[in-house]
This record gives sequence, C-alpha cells and structure tokens, in this order.
Amino acid sequence: MGAVVGTLTMQTKQRQLSRDKVDDDLEMTMVCHRPEGLDQLEAQTNFNKRELQVLYRGFKNECPSGVVNEDTFKQIYSQFFPHGDASTYAHYLFNAFDSGHSGSIKFEDFVTALSILLRGSTREKLQWTFNLYDINRDGYINKEEMTDIVRAIYDMMGKYTYPALKTDAPKQHVDAFFQKMDKNRDGVVTLDEFLLSCQEDENIMRSLQLFENVI
Repeated sequence: MGAVVGTLTMQTKQRQLSRDKVDDDLEMTMVCHRPEGLDQLEAQTNFNKRELQVLYRGFKNECPSGVVNEDTFKQIYSQFFPHGDASTYAHYLFNAFDSGHSGSIKFEDFVTALSILLRGSTREKLQWTFNLYDINRDGYINKEEMTDIVRAIYDMMGKYTYPALKTDAPKQHVDAFFQKMDKNRDGVVTLDEFLLSCQEDENIMRSLQLFENVI
C-alpha cells in the first residue's frame, strides 16, 4: 500500500490561483482522470492541502493515468510480500478501496480510504475493516467469507512464516473469530457485534493506533 502513497496536485475551481496551484493544474492535464478540487478533498478527508499534494504526486508516479485497475493494484501490493501470494487478499482490498464499484481506484477513492485508516475515528476504522471482510456486501460476515479472508492472508504471508503454519490453522483462526465475535451464536457476525467485540479487545484497539502518524 505504501508504494501507492504519493503527491496530490489538483485542479481548483476558477478563482485567483497562486503559482503553486497553476503548476498543479498543468500537471493535472497530463492524466486521464482529474481528481476533485483540493478544497473539496480537504473537506472530505482528514488531510490538509499540503498532505494531499504530497499524496497525489506519489499516486501519480505509480499510476500516471490517474486511476488504478485491479491488475496494477495487485502488482503494487505484491511487492510487499515477495515470499507469498498476495493476489487474493489484494483482490479483496481492491474491492474495499473501490467504493463506487467502478472496477478502478481513483485518487479520491484512495485518499478517502487512507484518511479513514490513518486518521479516522475508531468506529470508522472498524467499519471499513468490516466492509473488507463482508465480501458479498450483505451486511454480515459469515464463516465462508472469513475463511476466504484468512486463507488469503496466510497465502500472502507465504511458506516462510515462523513458526510454520499448520494446515488447519485457517479453520482454527475462523473458529476463534466467531467464538469471540458472534455474540448471539446465529452463525454470522453483524457490524454491531464486530464493533463491540473489537472495542473490548485491547490488542485490536492498540493496533488501530499504529499508523496514525505515518504522514
């Protein structure tokens, strides 16, 4: 994910422009997709204009067209897991970033998700994660979905993990997840159950704070 992080140069509305903003507009003419204006993105995210500019430049370096398709996203993401197969997990992650279900990730999609993951509230971060796990987007996480996610994570980590993973490790992980999260034992985890269980877990809550000061 970090390989996609870059600088943002944006088209602004017709008004008195500073020299920096003129340069940004000129850069934007070189890409196929033009992101929304800086003011709008600043209002919609937890980043200021300078941070958005930095993010956009890196995004454009990786994706000169201004959009990322799934194959490109997988190629970028797989660089971080050279000993495993990250393609399946990257597929699920791509769908979570592609909030409009358009088949591509625009800068707006990227920076909105990044804003939530880095600087969103606890509820926003957990809800984004829930949506990632809810593969069929029906509002519930079932055991099949969680098994697919866990197997994708294990594949991504590769065979060089230590200690070596047992073949039944994914099932054990999923069983533990549902034992903890499925409060009413109906076989699915709702958003409310997920939020409550995560907020009760100190390790999960600590992990949500790890990347708050990345940018």
